[in-house]
Amino acid sequence: SNFCMSKPVPAEVIFICTYLVRWRREYRLKGLKSIFLIPSNRNSYKKNICIDMLRQGYHESFSELFTLIQKWNALREAAGPGSAIWQQKSLEEQPDKLDQLYHFLTRAEAAQRAGRYEEVYDNQLNLAYCFNDPEDKWLSNYFYEQCFNTAQLIKIDGGKREAQAHANMGLINEEQGHVMKAAEHYEAFYQLTEGSTWKDETGHTYNSLACEHLWRIYTLLADKMLENKEHQQAIKTLIKALKMAKEETEKKKVEILSIVFIGFYSPVSQNLKTSVKIFTALCDSAGLGRAYAAIAKILVSQGKVAESIKYLGEFMKTAENVHLSQSLVDACVLLGNIYNERGNYNEAFENFSQASEAAKTLNNLPLVDETKTYYGIAKAHKLMVAFNSHIEAEDPVSLKYLLAWKENRSDMCTDPLTVGKTLVMKHISAVLSSTAELNRFKYNVAGRKI
Repeated sequence: SNFCMSKPVPAEVIFICTYLVRWRREYRLKGLKSIFLIPSNRNSYKKNICIDMLRQGYHESFSELFTLIQKWNALREAAGPGSAIWQQKSLEEQPDKLDQLYHFLTRAEAAQRAGRYEEVYDNQLNLAYCFNDPEDKWLSNYFYEQCFNTAQLIKIDGGKREAQAHANMGLINEEQGHVMKAAEHYEAFYQLTEGSTWKDETGHTYNSLACEHLWRIYTLLADKMLENKEHQQAIKTLIKALKMAKEETEKKKVEILSIVFIGFYSPVSQNLKTSVKIFTALCDSAGLGRAYAAIAKILVSQGKVAESIKYLGEFMKTAENVHLSQSLVDACVLLGNIYNERGNYNEAFENFSQASEAAKTLNNLPLVDETKTYYGIAKAHKLMVAFNSHIEAEDPVSLKYLLAWKENRSDMCTDPLTVGKTLVMKHISAVLSSTAELNRFKYNVAGRKI
């Protein structure tokens, strides 16, 4: 008699009611006036909560709780023995969680009967927040979905809860790998928050969060398109991401431009000029270096090495003019590697040397050590060219040249004809030194005899 029959009664409720009626009849035969006089400690905690829900007429809350318990059991059976969920306690064995479910489910049902859907949403959202442990992720996602369904019925808050629900559903779909579906929710979130001043608990506006989500999801979509060689579609998606980044923060502009260059195959020069202006204004040398690096790598992958060298050369001039040391290091290292791979060791040596000098101005010891390594490799390659040329010559002058170099291990002389004179002078010096040492020895010996 306590049920609110505004909707058809679920089968589970009919079953439990039939069971309670039979049980009540049995205990009346034993002299008890009501089943609810039976001590509650004879029942499980779950059963007491279910009985209390039914007694107060919350048959929808009871049905939902019953469904969640069955879902958890199904997940456990599907995972099988040895799985993480198999080792966990079931939902019905955790009183704290049952209390939260009982409290908010019944309040949501009461608000729903009164047509106060904003209160229904708030109680469902509280349940989603309650279950924030990793093992309860499925339960949290379930209530976020319930919030989304309820938000469609709310008409008095200007769409704030609907926007929030779209954001949460976007995050859920993104975590599950449904990138396209996540993008749809984020787009709806963005549209609902345009021109609004709504903020989250951290003080960020909803619209800025929407821009951030869209920037990230568009980037993920573009990455997948590039992997599938859908270049034109990737470019369009990256342009959309760039638009969202402009409405977010300057840092996002920096990051997105680096990615855009990877997708662009024709208008590189125009985007390069735009990026230089933005990066220079932001004084973000790392971002500028990444942008040029992205351009250079895509051009090298297309076999356009000469064009890549051209852009890096322009970048180095820009970096020097605006004193972007980090960007200069990045450009010199990248250009040095290109020359090194092509066997242009002199050019590689010059670029790595410049990178080493630029790194010293940054007070970054790991970077200095890295550029020194590049410098050393380039120097070895440069010396190897001269060394091999004298080995291949197979003449006395070249042999003397190599012996002289091995003796002092300095840079090789540019004029091999001076090697003979150098060797003679060294020989004379060595003889004179030996003679002087011998005379001192004889003097000392003679002195001791006296």
